[in-house]
Amino acid sequence: MFFGRLLPTLMTFILAMLLLPGAALLAQEQGDEKAQPVVAPAVQPVSPPRQDDTAIVQDLSKPADTAPPPDYVLGPEDVIQVDVFDVKELSNLLVRVDNDGTIGLPLIGRVRASGLNSQELKKQLEAEWGKSYLENPQVSVFVKEFHAQRVAVIGAVEEPGLYDLSSPRTLIDMLSMAGGLSKKMSGYAGRYIYVTRKGGFADLLPAEGMRLLAPDKLEVETRRLLYSGDTSLNVEIKAFDIVSVSKADIVYVAGSGVKKPAGFILEDRDKVTVLQALAMAEGFSNNAMKHSAFVIRTQPDGSRKRIPVDLGKVVKGQAPDIEMAANDMLYVPDSVEKAGLKRGLESAVGTISGLIIFHTY
Repeated sequence: MFFGRLLPTLMTFILAMLLLPGAALLAQEQGDEKAQPVVAPAVQPVSPPRQDDTAIVQDLSKPADTAPPPDYVLGPEDVIQVDVFDVKELSNLLVRVDNDGTIGLPLIGRVRASGLNSQELKKQLEAEWGKSYLENPQVSVFVKEFHAQRVAVIGAVEEPGLYDLSSPRTLIDMLSMAGGLSKKMSGYAGRYIYVTRKGGFADLLPAEGMRLLAPDKLEVETRRLLYSGDTSLNVEIKAFDIVSVSKADIVYVAGSGVKKPAGFILEDRDKVTVLQALAMAEGFSNNAMKHSAFVIRTQPDGSRKRIPVDLGKVVKGQAPDIEMAANDMLYVPDSVEKAGLKRGLESAVGTISGLIIFHTY
């Protein structure tokens, strides 16, 4: 009986003795984990996302906010910082280029800066300080503010305005900076581009397709400049130049008496005759009233003048082929339309707004 009561206790003791080593080992492992730092699994480095070409181009096209290009040519009102290495008295010198193109510096006085880039000015300053005051001076020049070189591009361009001349530019460069020639209804680019320069064009080499209208005004033929491949017409643009693109003249041909009524841009010619305008409109339509045609011309005071033209006789050479001025309209009615023109010029002029503008080439 006694042994029967002792048996459960004995079994419990034996079971505890069997489990004790495992519990101790588990406790030791848990203690070791708490004592040792946790090591994260190794992670392979991940390359940053690749920037696409469009984003790179956009970054390159952003204007520099802190410094101009290395070949920037200094001019009046620019502010530059000059430092001479290891000479405390000649460090962090901030100077502004005066209107005469010079800067004032300790020991060497006035030095020409306008027309030079930063590297050229650096060499000049090293030479000046090295003459009498310093041995092998090491000079650095940094442009702090640059806003001296500006060019105005006006007239028939997409984006007329003022443009900084931060590096050497040509006439075609400036047209590109202004968005190219205008294609707007308000003013297509005309036959000539004019460059006005205060100092004149004394060093200009004449070429076919350009003409010096005055000592300070140059005329360049637009089409020859852009399409002939003659680089002599692509003149270098200088600070304070004014580039003006002329607006093309337009003549109109209207009325049901022609096949293709429209406005025609005179890009490569100064004038056009009524027969040439008629050819642009692809000739007469059926039932054209050739003897009832007329030209509408706007006078300097804004009034309109009606000039009768007998196209039947002009075509046969029995009447002169008159010249049309800019913004003239040749009106050719047909037999039905003639009856509707009793109100006079205004009924014909009202058709201009509905005309499509065509190039002459």
